[in-house]
Amino acid sequence: MIRYTTRNTALGETLIAASDAGVCAVWPLAPAAGADNLEATLLKTFPGDPVRRDDAGLTDLAARVAQSLEQDSTDASLPLDLRGTPFQQSVWRSLQDIPAGTTVSYASLARKLGKPRAVRAVAGACAANRVAVLVPCHRVVRSDGGLSGYRWGVERKQALLAQEARASA
Repeated sequence: MIRYTTRNTALGETLIAASDAGVCAVWPLAPAAGADNLEATLLKTFPGDPVRRDDAGLTDLAARVAQSLEQDSTDASLPLDLRGTPFQQSVWRSLQDIPAGTTVSYASLARKLGKPRAVRAVAGACAANRVAVLVPCHRVVRSDGGLSGYRWGVERKQALLAQEARASA
């Protein structure tokens, strides 16, 4: 069962979804996103799992997620349900080791994982990340330091990095 709610967070209006294992989606919403669209997207993202809105049942978890987003850090006790291939999961674990206010390149992350030729696969794993900011894929940039695609928009990636840089200065 995937339960979800929406909440105003540091990212704006945000969908927060959780399974029994933990938070499985944190998606900043477009202003026109409706509840039917959210459920349809969750059903496509988590095929075979029933989906239902549960504002009351997710109040505490959503507050913890919102606090993590506000503080640019993940509460280590916050349960995450990260579903992906073994390679994607290794990328996501590595992303969680990148300190706030710093960046690494896709190429250096691929080298760190022992797969120096897997730069595109690292980028693909970042794009497949369903838990925005909690697994900080926004901290990965091109080798020249430039910002590249971001699931929630390059402008948001730039804003997140600027916010982290100010907070760590």
